[in-house]
Amino acid sequence: MKRMFINLLVFLFISSYQLKSQTLYSVDKWMEYIEEMASETEDEARIETLYTDLSYLAEHPFELNTVTEEQLCRLPFLSDLQIQKLLEYRSRYGKMVTLYELKNVESFDYETISLLIPFVHIGEIMVDKRPVTVKNLLKYSSNDLQIRYDRCFQQKKGYGSYPDSVLQQYPNRKYLGEPFYHSLRYSYAFDERIQFGAVAEKDAGEPFWNEYHKGYDYYSVHLFLKEMNKWLKSLAIGDYKVSFGQGLVISNDFSPNRNALVSQAERRTNGFRRHFSTNENDFFRGAAATVNWNKFDISLFYSYRKLDAGVDSNIVRSFKTDGLHRLVRDREKMHTVPMQTYGGNIRYATPDLCIGLTALSYSFGDYSVQPEAKPYNLFYFRGNRNLNVSVDYLLKNRLIKFYGETALSRNGAIASLNALQLTPASYFSFLLLYRYYDKRYQAFFGNAFSQGSTIQNEQGLYMGMQWTPFRHWKLSAYADVFRFSWLKYGMDAPSTGKEYMLQADYTPNRSLSTYIRYKYKEKEQDMFPYHQQRLRLQALYTVSSSVSLRTSVDGVLYTEVEGKSRGWMVAQSIGWKPVDTPVQADFYVAGFHTDDYQSRISSYEKNILYAFNMPSFYGRGIRLAVSFRWNIMKRLSLSTKFGYTYYADRDVLGTDLEEIDGHVKSDLYTLLRWKF
Repeated sequence: MKRMFINLLVFLFISSYQLKSQTLYSVDKWMEYIEEMASETEDEARIETLYTDLSYLAEHPFELNTVTEEQLCRLPFLSDLQIQKLLEYRSRYGKMVTLYELKNVESFDYETISLLIPFVHIGEIMVDKRPVTVKNLLKYSSNDLQIRYDRCFQQKKGYGSYPDSVLQQYPNRKYLGEPFYHSLRYSYAFDERIQFGAVAEKDAGEPFWNEYHKGYDYYSVHLFLKEMNKWLKSLAIGDYKVSFGQGLVISNDFSPNRNALVSQAERRTNGFRRHFSTNENDFFRGAAATVNWNKFDISLFYSYRKLDAGVDSNIVRSFKTDGLHRLVRDREKMHTVPMQTYGGNIRYATPDLCIGLTALSYSFGDYSVQPEAKPYNLFYFRGNRNLNVSVDYLLKNRLIKFYGETALSRNGAIASLNALQLTPASYFSFLLLYRYYDKRYQAFFGNAFSQGSTIQNEQGLYMGMQWTPFRHWKLSAYADVFRFSWLKYGMDAPSTGKEYMLQADYTPNRSLSTYIRYKYKEKEQDMFPYHQQRLRLQALYTVSSSVSLRTSVDGVLYTEVEGKSRGWMVAQSIGWKPVDTPVQADFYVAGFHTDDYQSRISSYEKNILYAFNMPSFYGRGIRLAVSFRWNIMKRLSLSTKFGYTYYADRDVLGTDLEEIDGHVKSDLYTLLRWKF
């Protein structure tokens, strides 16, 4: 009776707003979450992969009354406590009749519901999965074809005309290919059990159909099977991703940043996933499988692929990881070094205890990795073969969670990450994380929480807190103190640093959410410390079920020995998404003024589907962007975006072969999508 009364009130509340859909909850809230994570890192490839994964889940939402704990764990913004409370609510009260019933789940606030809404729905519940037959594979499958084309309207220096005599002497003065980006993606899916996909891509400047090359520069194919029976948990053939533990040995996932760690601590993705992105570096090629036996998951994988590298005879001096093959020197490094990788993981898991053992070996055929000797890279990996092993662990109850991983490389060096999370109440959470990465530790595929770009030569202590003291308020804060015990690039001695953040969120109602954030960072560079302070204010206002506004103000102050540099940006975006019209649009305008590159500011703007864009700006200028989506027919849609940047303080944009003569840069992005 109580539940029926609550649902009636919820229904009347919804009706009072005359809602035709669930659009009063911002469907773009999760994109804001990605933006916050992207602002903390330069790992654009993994951020775009995370954005692609969440875009796919938003396109294929979970049924709320049947969604499992494992599926909910794929949503990084949900905490363990929130997942637990949602499942407990469903177990106690039974089937949910409306998404707005999420308001009744303990520990779910407006922000959490706004993030979750795009990824769940209430629909038909199937008691049994459809059998895998040829008829069902054809009738109940989904196919998705995407064709993308991007182009910059201004001519860059790398596409200029040069006499043959000049190019014979300086072949790397001109790009070998056409000035457009183009990709094809096709995917087939039979619920979540069978997934097949193929990707083909060329970057701008790479040859597509000329005397240098015919066809795309990059191809990827995968077949991924999941939960086919009681014992086969997953099987990957072709290109796939791997993640185990906290990433000290291997992880193709995006490392959670400091903001995200405040609420969601440990990595929850373990095992294999399909590789369906245009990232040309961060994946494996071969076969992988996970089988389940009682409470044990046993995973094995094998991979063989060729990497881009600068090679001198059989000596590898450096690896090329950007995936660009636009110049003669790029193509000379293309797919030069073979890499063979194999390994596995054994994981024991119960609701309160998880223990995993990971082992990984990789080698480079007849080649030996020998980077040019410099003081800062004295402890980098050198040789032909390496081995990593680790133990990861998780112990938790309703109040406390302890997790971590300790790893060993072939040379005997250790890396260890350990964390303690306390959640004494649904409105308060505290995290303490300590990491120690020996300067001699070497892990080619390591990707864990750190200030540096590698899991090496770092130790630090992180403390994070999230508190909801009053109904509409949320406070978040963290402090990270770290030390590099050996030299780093650009440093002649060991160095230290620290980083602090304080953020206050205020959400008085469904229509308005605001926050203010202050961030301070201190590190050493070229033997001298520098200080960076950033302030950001943002307000998101839902005018109606069709119109939403977002206003943001950013300021930065960068201080070093030689002086100070300052910068600011004011941005306004307008989203228009009518309920009954097959057209939607987003408008973005920003003005920026910074002293130099050190005081640059990044700002998120909407892009076409599966494409993440968060450009950074410095100098003085204006940024305009318009994105547009038209559902031509039920299964055919066209997405476009036009971006325009005007710089008032320069007549030349970019550097080297990306240089543009002028003060304007404009780009067009298009995506044609057919679902059948």
